[in-house]
Amino acid sequence: MILIKDGRVVDPASGIDEALDVVIDNGTIKTLGKFPKSDEYERIIDAKGKIVAPGLVDIHVHFRDPGLTYKEDIVTGAAAAAAGGFTTVVCMANTKPVVDSVETLSELLGRMKQLPIHVLSAAAVTKGFQGKEITDMRSLRAAGAAGFTDDGIPITDSGVLFAAMQLAKELDVPISLHEEDPALIASPGINQGAISRQLGVGGAPALAEESLVARDCMLALRSGAKVDIQHISSGVSVDVVRSMKKLGASVYAEVTPQHFSLTEQAALERGALAKVNPPLRTEADRYALIRGLKDGTIDFIATDHAPHSREEKAQPLNKAPSGMIGLETALALGITNLVRKGHLTLLQLLEKMTINPARFYGLDCGTLQAGAAADLVIFDERETWVVEEDKFRSKSCNSPFLGMELYGTVHYTICGGRVVFEA
Repeated sequence: MILIKDGRVVDPASGIDEALDVVIDNGTIKTLGKFPKSDEYERIIDAKGKIVAPGLVDIHVHFRDPGLTYKEDIVTGAAAAAAGGFTTVVCMANTKPVVDSVETLSELLGRMKQLPIHVLSAAAVTKGFQGKEITDMRSLRAAGAAGFTDDGIPITDSGVLFAAMQLAKELDVPISLHEEDPALIASPGINQGAISRQLGVGGAPALAEESLVARDCMLALRSGAKVDIQHISSGVSVDVVRSMKKLGASVYAEVTPQHFSLTEQAALERGALAKVNPPLRTEADRYALIRGLKDGTIDFIATDHAPHSREEKAQPLNKAPSGMIGLETALALGITNLVRKGHLTLLQLLEKMTINPARFYGLDCGTLQAGAAADLVIFDERETWVVEEDKFRSKSCNSPFLGMELYGTVHYTICGGRVVFEA
């Protein structure tokens, strides 16, 4: 048994926020309360002055495995997740080959079972991410697909997407959507406006996102499917989701730490490290995203952890790929830019990073109640640290936050009752 002693337990699922001890036995949470130290425990962890919370859940990561493992693989991705306090993650399907067959999915899931944290995989909505023919969603779901997504590429054919949503509804499985209409994008990764003109690139306007968000929210309303609007970046998109929720659509939205922390100005200061799809937008958009978090329009914080090699990101801005890593900085960015600035309480932040994404995917995690799986993170919300390249557990270091001082240091990550990360 493990005794976690004298921590502040914060569990959004039960509403607990108080000083308690946690006893872990045989991979589950045995009880919460106040207990003396004794020899019956195999290990006693001193959590005084620290937060004890459910292990974080990220429903949007890229581990680049199979096919692109020079950027990341499931082992290094899981290590990065554990270092960031995550005990459950859902990988996207845009690998090589794409996860669009039972064979590819089964091989991947077999390897994922050996990892120290819970790593799940979504499967593709359309074959080869071509947006034309729906995959065998029934067989993929039966084989263990956590959900379905063509993340990275929008599904532009409304008929194909509506049919996929109807099937997802029937299977009671989430479908997640990358919302950028390529017909409206001059060049990806940089917001279209003053900054893109200054950088000499065409840019990606907010309209490219907003138009598909509006369409797909309506498709969700009419199909009844449970839909995740991924990495939302525009204030207008937030307004659309808010309105469609009021109409009864099962529409959910996620925001990344980079989108609530940075603006398009970062592209001037950080170059390709700040290039991401959809792009970082204006300060007005950033505040609209924060308002969406505050009023519940935005349900999840997800990293869109997207590793790229140093050589790829060192290319000229118009050639460098979009994306940034995020698992190891996500919690600290939430504490630094949301909690410490008074936008969210710590309980509210953790709700967006634990129980909300767990419930969306129907996962048995995200809570510290007795009998639950012993998946926990222990961190100090007041302790600062500097984001440094050589400290990343990820295989890549493409982060626009390099050199920044952040609040919130992860000290322990425990998954299934085992310590999988210790600072």
